[in-house]
Amino acid sequence: MTDLVKIEIEDSVIIVRLNRQDKKNALTGVMYQGLADALEQLENDPGLHVALITGTKDCFTAGNDLVDFMESSGIAGDSPVSRFLRNIANARKPVIAAVNGPAVGVGTTMLLHCDLVYAAPGAKFIMPFVNLGLCPEAGSSLLLPQLIGHRRAAELLMFGDGVNAEQAKEMGLINEIVSVDTYQEYALNKARQLAQQPPQSVRVTKQLMRQGNEEILKSVMKAESEIFSAMLQGPEAKEAFSAFFEKRKPDFSKLG
Repeated sequence: MTDLVKIEIEDSVIIVRLNRQDKKNALTGVMYQGLADALEQLENDPGLHVALITGTKDCFTAGNDLVDFMESSGIAGDSPVSRFLRNIANARKPVIAAVNGPAVGVGTTMLLHCDLVYAAPGAKFIMPFVNLGLCPEAGSSLLLPQLIGHRRAAELLMFGDGVNAEQAKEMGLINEIVSVDTYQEYALNKARQLAQQPPQSVRVTKQLMRQGNEEILKSVMKAESEIFSAMLQGPEAKEAFSAFFEKRKPDFSKLG
């Protein structure tokens, strides 16, 4: 387990903390492996009933580390990203998230697979896939419209604009807004409370709540990952990433 993803176990809860504060917890392949491993530990250990995913106090995650990501195998196949996304989508036990600061890209789409999400007032949820010449991932093209409606989802996904904690709560993206000083402890207390519930009953309830979506979600996630990986090599993504690294505005005017 990498030090960039810290694991603690308390009261049948596995606490997974992103811990790359100097880079705003930007995710690398090694960090995705740590996240995937933690979710497998949750599933395989009968003494663990709930997972809590959080970041450092002031930041959830700035999304993918773009340098690392450009050198990686993308999000398809058995890549670390793909393994993490499969594990969180298939988790039979509850997953809770505690968020503050930026939750960029996968930092927001992973939350669509969480059962409960608590956020501090400074949280901001951003999915800038189109801005980078890419497409939605993690099943977000299915789950986000289901959760907040097609038109709101289209606005967030096509423009890549962020929403703050108040807007996210009103949309149903998060459960509650909790003060920055207590949001992580609040989420942990909710995880402890849930871990004390009858475990089989909780698992069955989660399964029943999502059973109508399971097959189509697998299909959507597969399609997204294949298209995303292809677009990553395309001209729009190349222009967007070049502009990012060169600190200029991208120019898509000659691309059709």
